[in-house]
Amino acid sequence: MTVEDLEELERSAPETVWLEFIGGRLAVKRGPDGNRSEILAWLQRLWTEEPRGLWLYGFRGVRSGAGGADRARVDGVLAPAGHFTGHGEWSEPDGVLMVVAITADDHDSDRHTRTAKPPCYAAAGIPVHLLIDRDDCSVVVFSQPEDGRYRHEEKLPFGAAVKLPEPVNFTLDTELLKEFVD
Repeated sequence: MTVEDLEELERSAPETVWLEFIGGRLAVKRGPDGNRSEILAWLQRLWTEEPRGLWLYGFRGVRSGAGGADRARVDGVLAPAGHFTGHGEWSEPDGVLMVVAITADDHDSDRHTRTAKPPCYAAAGIPVHLLIDRDDCSVVVFSQPEDGRYRHEEKLPFGAAVKLPEPVNFTLDTELLKEFVD
């Protein structure tokens, strides 16, 4: 399968089906459940209070992987406000400061989120990847992308103060995440 095949499939798929193309493989991404949506909404509210003009966009399609060969449907993308104006379904990673992934309470999707996507985002040069893992009640911060992988990874339990490194430079109090464990 090619990226062009994915894009053709996506055009004819129902709105309830989200497709991704990671590492040459087609994947169906599960849509957000109530808790996942609430986590994203909570994160978005945090950024409205942030004075640097950044916004956390929900459920964006991002070209990722080496040379933009992959297509990821990202739960949250942190970028300057207005960054995606004029973009189509899939955006280049340039200007993206952070991507956010929230596990979906689906074994196959969650395995894909934990293993296939971090190298994909690193290869695209996305500076920070935040994984909110509802299964083991942890937050993982990936940073320092180099040669298709993140050189730094920090895993902390829900409830910890999580320092998001540059260029995000934000401390996230994750106590509230305890409320959204299934």
